[in-house]
Amino acid sequence: MTIQRICCIGAGYVGGPTMAVIADRCPQVDVQVVDMNQTRIDAWNDADFGKLPVYEPGLDRVVERARGRNLHFSTDVAASIAAADMVFISVNTPTKTKGLGAGQASDLRWVEACTREVAQAATGHTIVVEKSTLPVRTAAAIKTILEAASDGDDQRTFSVLSNPEFLAEGTAIRDLEAPDRVLIGGDDPASIDALAAIYAHWVPQQQILRTNLWSSELSKLTANAFLAQRISSINSIAAFCEASGADVREVARAIGTDSRIGPKFLNAGPGFGGSCFQKDILNLVYLCRHFGLPEVADYWESVVALNTWQQHRIARLVVEKLFGTVTGKRLAILGFAFKADTNDTREAPAIRICHDLLEEGAQLAIHDPKVAAHQMARDLQQEAAPQADALSGTGSWAEAGSVEDAVTGADAVLVLTEWQHYRDLNWLDLAGRMRKPAWVFDARAVADPEQVRAAGLTLWRVGDGEG
Repeated sequence: MTIQRICCIGAGYVGGPTMAVIADRCPQVDVQVVDMNQTRIDAWNDADFGKLPVYEPGLDRVVERARGRNLHFSTDVAASIAAADMVFISVNTPTKTKGLGAGQASDLRWVEACTREVAQAATGHTIVVEKSTLPVRTAAAIKTILEAASDGDDQRTFSVLSNPEFLAEGTAIRDLEAPDRVLIGGDDPASIDALAAIYAHWVPQQQILRTNLWSSELSKLTANAFLAQRISSINSIAAFCEASGADVREVARAIGTDSRIGPKFLNAGPGFGGSCFQKDILNLVYLCRHFGLPEVADYWESVVALNTWQQHRIARLVVEKLFGTVTGKRLAILGFAFKADTNDTREAPAIRICHDLLEEGAQLAIHDPKVAAHQMARDLQQEAAPQADALSGTGSWAEAGSVEDAVTGADAVLVLTEWQHYRDLNWLDLAGRMRKPAWVFDARAVADPEQVRAAGLTLWRVGDGEG
């Protein structure tokens, strides 16, 4: 079968960029991206492509080429489903905060709601594609709902595929346009071929992998778990380097040249963040316990525990170095997004580090080139406020419009996101704006140590045994 019309439910970090690239590479396919959030849809339709709700390098150019031609954004969910040959479900699946599996299992309420909407609105034969990251065997629940809707109706049939995304924020467009692989899981060869034909417009056939549904769902969880494991592993070694006098960058370079290991994901830092790593590992932990594998669950849970420990460790270290207290002290926070080249703050290391420092009574001046103040407020669960009385013990934060504004009067600078801008800072100028003695805590190892020290600043750099 040939796909002529695609509907994607969910206009977020995955759905928006993915559909934009599909529309760009497949001009003969009509792509409708739908979402109940009118504000988000309005942003996708804004005449100013700099105001798209998702910041990704290159995304604005892709959307500009396709929008209005064969790429459309709307809130008319039912009509888009009814017209579609293929429906992607690309909605949020956060970790449950209460009830059975709270703190580990995925909250699938939005996936189920979307499935029921598809079941009600679809016409003819519809291929339903899981794009959200889902627990293994979620497809079975989706199938059950769809089959119940089509029972006895020969005019309405469904097939379910798993097509997990493997996007990294900041490089999503590059990942979509030149993927390592595209994974399609299912039990209906014709439907698999139909989706594979979409990707085949720009992805070589040998990079389109076909599996069963359950292998596809598990592959996404496993990939993220393995990557996160590497980050926690190198961060554990970074702490050891600081204690022993070794340099974690030298260690990483030494082991990264081993062909069995390789160099990727060996950069020590404040820990992993983003929408997937922690959520997917905790989901894997929950499933392992569900299937009677407590030892496996404990192993993967330790990856998350060490990540959390690394963030608390950095906050404690700041307090210790600043004479045992940060109460009333101004701390410049450079970077709030969980990584460079994205405005995504989900599970960002900066959140936990800032929380800890606010609890200690610090006055934070936060700068990030792409994260808005209202997002910081949501993540910190605290509104921005003017600096409190220095000895009140009340922590507060405010957005800084520039790095210079952030560091003025500061006792220390914390670099928490590896933005290119922070690699090129004039530390001599910044040092003159700070209160002495002044510190730089470089959790991303982006600053030039010689320049920082030449400016009269004391430097701590993650994994540096000389600090």
